[in-house]
Amino acid sequence: MHQHFIIHKAYGYLSQFKYELKRKKKLLGELHDFPEGIMAVGRLDEDSEGLLLLTTDGKMSEIVRSKKVEKEYYVQVDGIITEEAIQKMQNGVEIGFEGIKYMTKPCKAFIVNEVPNFGERGKKIRDERHGPTSWASIVVTEGKFRQVRKMTAAVGFPTLRLVRIRIGNVHLNNLQAGEVLEISDFSKINDNIKNQ
Repeated sequence: MHQHFIIHKAYGYLSQFKYELKRKKKLLGELHDFPEGIMAVGRLDEDSEGLLLLTTDGKMSEIVRSKKVEKEYYVQVDGIITEEAIQKMQNGVEIGFEGIKYMTKPCKAFIVNEVPNFGERGKKIRDERHGPTSWASIVVTEGKFRQVRKMTAAVGFPTLRLVRIRIGNVHLNNLQAGEVLEISDFSKINDNIKNQ
């Protein structure tokens, strides 16, 4: 019987359970007593936050990581993002990936007018004296390394904070940073995601 979890990965945690190098890192296993064979479905960088799915079912992992499944991110950027920058991201922008230039696929993006309430981040983002910030939503189906951060930088608005709020039809909702929620009905998650 497979087990499945939704977690709100907090800032500063690695999306893994083992870390071979000597430097001490915060790992997902510190958040909960997970079963043997658990794996993170996709990843979030150490400095990214938000929705992460964990499962003991490798097939579910493949479904979620497929290009049919949308992943939505809220990004806080340096400066007041413009409609022009949003349009560029929607159409696809050129980013570097593994030493080569890569054109991102067209995506959904829009300005978020209300500041989302994600609570304080583990590390202060920066002082307001450094200028204004704003929020945008970016929805992608691909997942290149640090892609969303590279996209906002490519249009002149570097990412200061990144929070994944949705994978398919699974939402972060009000889950607090570090919170873990076990989902018993695998077929429901699977069906929700397949219906994208």
